[in-house]
This record gives sequence, structure tokens and C-alpha cells, in this order.
Amino acid sequence: MSTVKLTIVFYSSTGTNLEMARAAQSAAEEAGAEVRLRRCAETAPDEAVNSRDAWKSTLERMQEIDIAAPEDLEWADALLFSAPTRFAAVPSQMQAFIDTLGPLWNKGALAGKAVSAMTSTGTRHGGQETTLIGFYTTFMHWGAILVPPGYTGEIMFEHGNPYGASAMANDVDDTLRSVVEHQTRRLLDVAGKLSA
Repeated sequence: MSTVKLTIVFYSSTGTNLEMARAAQSAAEEAGAEVRLRRCAETAPDEAVNSRDAWKSTLERMQEIDIAAPEDLEWADALLFSAPTRFAAVPSQMQAFIDTLGPLWNKGALAGKAVSAMTSTGTRHGGQETTLIGFYTTFMHWGAILVPPGYTGEIMFEHGNPYGASAMANDVDDTLRSVVEHQTRRLLDVAGKLSA
């Protein structure tokens, strides 16, 4: 079986989704996948970013990570998205990237790809599930194959969100890392079967 190619697209303002994306990258590389880690472009004005130390320092830490481009998705067999929630939906930076994908969708280049999603919120009931379901609604429009983690491993019963890994902001603990790793391995497994 050929090596699964995974693109991880994330947006992070204070570092939580950066940590989750890096945990997924490590798990995927350990599993033998070829991985592209890509971040969404920051579209907020400089004065907004610079008004919060965590936001500014996170952006500085991510400068070596390439900005996501549509060709990164076309290249991949599997796609993993990660973004915080903004009013129970993805932030504008992630949506702006998704909005560039019309040409890929139009020619069917996203159809049949295995895809999953992760998120974080500032409060316990801040829209984690609705954000993930919103991601999945978009992926259904593409004709992608949804690969949520479900309750497919013991760690999922401990974590409790079958839609995808979901964190409280700035709280990426060992349990959450285990969930991210499980979700990533499941995504690669399904993508490998689809590619066989």
C-alpha cells in the first residue's frame, strides 16, 4: 500500500490549535504518513494581533509554517482541519481559506478524500460541537468522506466528543493529545483503505 499523504490545515490565535496540529503531525509521521502542516493566513489587522501578547507571540512562532494553499489539499489523500470556534463557527481566517476552494470543489478534486476536524473554545460550552458539525457540513458539500473519531477507542469514552478532538483554550493535556493521536491514526487508516 502506498504512503498516505495528509495535509493538516489549522488556524491558531493563542497556540491551542497549533499544539493540536503539531500533535497530529507527530502521530501521522510516526504512522508513516507523508505530512504537510499548513496554517491559514492571518487576516486580522496588526493592531488587533498586537493588542494580545499570546496572539502576537503565536503568530511569531508560526512563521516557519507555510500558508495553506488549495494545491495542498489537492495533493493529499487525507485532510485534517483544526481551528478555534468563533460564535460557534470557524473563525474568519479559516473560512477565508475554505472560500478559496471553489475551483477544487467545482472540478471534484475534494470528492472522496478522507477528512476530519478538531477545535477549541474559551469556555466549556462555547460551541465545540457546532463548530465541528459546521466543518463537516462543508466537507459534505465537497463530497469528502467524513472520518470523525466516534467512540472507536477507549480514549474517546474518556474525552467524550465523538465529532473530533476539542480542547479548552490553552489546555492541551495528555488526554487530549491521545485523542488527537487516535483521531489522526483513524483518519490515516480510512484514507489508506480508500486509496488501496
